[in-house]
Amino acid sequence: MSDLLSHFREVWLVDFEFGAGPGERPEPRCMVAVEFRTGTKLRFWADQLSCMSHAPFSTGRDAMLVAYYASAELGCFLALNWPMPARVLDLFTEFRTATNGRPVPCGYSLLGASAHFGIDGIDSNEKDEMRKLALRGGQYTEPERLSLLEYCQSDVVALSKLLPAMLPTLDLARALLRGRYMAAVARMEWEGVPIDVEQFQILQENWQAIRSRLTAEVDSEFGVYAPANRRPGESLIEGPSSFSARRFEQWLEKQNIHWPRIPSGSLALDDDTFRQMSRSYPAVAPLRELRHTLSGLRLFDLAVGADGRNRCLLSPFRSITGRNQPSNARFIFGPSCWLRGLIRPAPDRAVAYVDWSQQEFGIAAALSGDPAMIQAYASGDPYLTFAKQAGAVPAGATKKSHCQERERFKVCALAVQYGMESKSLAEAINQPEAYARKLLRLHRETYPRYWDWSQAAVSHAMLVGWLQTVFGWRFHVGAKANHRSLANFPMQANGAEMLRLACCLATERGIAVCAPVHDALLVEGPADTIEAVVRATQSAMVEASRVVLSGFELRSDTKIVRYPDRYMDPRGERLWGIVGRILADLRAQRTGTVSAD
Repeated sequence: MSDLLSHFREVWLVDFEFGAGPGERPEPRCMVAVEFRTGTKLRFWADQLSCMSHAPFSTGRDAMLVAYYASAELGCFLALNWPMPARVLDLFTEFRTATNGRPVPCGYSLLGASAHFGIDGIDSNEKDEMRKLALRGGQYTEPERLSLLEYCQSDVVALSKLLPAMLPTLDLARALLRGRYMAAVARMEWEGVPIDVEQFQILQENWQAIRSRLTAEVDSEFGVYAPANRRPGESLIEGPSSFSARRFEQWLEKQNIHWPRIPSGSLALDDDTFRQMSRSYPAVAPLRELRHTLSGLRLFDLAVGADGRNRCLLSPFRSITGRNQPSNARFIFGPSCWLRGLIRPAPDRAVAYVDWSQQEFGIAAALSGDPAMIQAYASGDPYLTFAKQAGAVPAGATKKSHCQERERFKVCALAVQYGMESKSLAEAINQPEAYARKLLRLHRETYPRYWDWSQAAVSHAMLVGWLQTVFGWRFHVGAKANHRSLANFPMQANGAEMLRLACCLATERGIAVCAPVHDALLVEGPADTIEAVVRATQSAMVEASRVVLSGFELRSDTKIVRYPDRYMDPRGERLWGIVGRILADLRAQRTGTVSAD
């Protein structure tokens, strides 16, 4: 304990109660803060907090704020227009780090973490009631105020017990880096993503009609959706959507596409398989988008606030690799790609999607130190360069002249990082398994140092029981570990570290980051200066890659969208156009006019 306290003059345990409707910013109700060493206690209601220009306790570099899921508390700092704390320790992120890959029977809430360490906490039913009271808003009676303050204080008491229990295993420097990211999360959740609310409402009002028309129009090219009175033997996969596995198999045969199968011999019809096959066979993409739309799209769940911004919990550190896991239903980047056409900047504003180029390939090259792989990334087109290095195409080959070969070597390069074997690779590129084995052999021969490094990572995981990133995000390996997941962990998890650091740098430099998206940042700014915002964002991303990869820099690409244009993911552009035509037809039917096609 003394080692920790020696770094800071004050250590404040802090908790807020607040309300926030779907897509809305937080509205603080009350706050309780306790200084860990002295026991000094501060309790304030919302009207008192709103009169303060800064937190009523020290937040400088010589003080540390301790919270559980700190982005919530820091969102309240933003709501009150207080300067952000310089040092944040989030016991949620540290509990996730300590238990990642291990069973956690009671979950990752403050109650769950307390139970894990044998600490008594508030009754869960009482906690739910108090949360409902905080969310209710409006006028509070004096007894209700007192109840919320007492409840808020109970969480601070739990923090005061949890902190000493976790201290012996804390890596403070890396913990503070994760706390720093939670401040970036608070800023990004505060910003949100600009949404075309009018178009969103039109989609909601017409959704049932759109669904049936959309299915009919997309399926006109495939013929895989069976009528309600289907023939015997036809399998309906999605209930009301009437997807026929038999008809789909017939379509695949006509297209000469070898589709993966499950052990029973039936076609693999999960979304991951459709996503992977869509990359290899673009013709499949519209069908995948349709299935994804029909099975998973819940338009009324998309969280859009009164100010027209999409906001939801970004759920940082939730995946095994430490990536964010926001709700697919609430987050605009969660549902089908075509729905991203709802992203639209306001007048005189612009958004930019800035993403790393071939991030996972670059991470693998840098961390393994494979000179040929580093050379391939530096070329600007690592997949075509891989084919050249392997002697499969001439030195003067271009993306245009050898498009097919480049695509196959691209699929191979990505497949290796996911541990894909020859049979699956053959299915992905629609080639004989012997050809897939040849591609994998060429990858081994071209990048031997990468393969040695990758196998060493898997061996380390199996021998010592864990893998971790350059910043200490650790995965604890169980007895049933998947070797392919272990081989892929260094790329995915270090990519997550890179994204987190880029978000920290960008938000701290005043860039309005609307959302992090796997290997990209969606940023916003004035339409006439958006290029400067992009340059600043790319600078932060380069710096993040340089820090994570010991000097190795990753490139980034950018797509700028100015009002009145809307953001559009190329994968969803076709379906967005179809939906637009359907809406035009529906309007024409209601008004008795003829729509222009």
